[in-house]
Amino acid sequence: MELLNHQMVTKRDLLNFGNFLLREIKSSTTQETLNKPWLKSAEVREILKISPGTLQNLRINGTLKYKRIGGIIYYNYEDIVKMLEK
Repeated sequence: MELLNHQMVTKRDLLNFGNFLLREIKSSTTQETLNKPWLKSAEVREILKISPGTLQNLRINGTLKYKRIGGIIYYNYEDIVKMLEK
């Protein structure tokens, strides 16, 4: 995607580029995490039998590590096991 000095970037161009980046991030994240078991918040709450507020407190105080991707929070299963072993 080469931009010459006389070309104008439109809102549509920026939106298309943003969508392209989002697709690339999602595909690379999926490939990266194929061998790693990542869980969403609801799954973690069910496993730990805790409320959304308690899970949020675990994130805030650093007890449970997480990753936020596209507005969705993911937890590594191994981190949950380590937390339970403490």
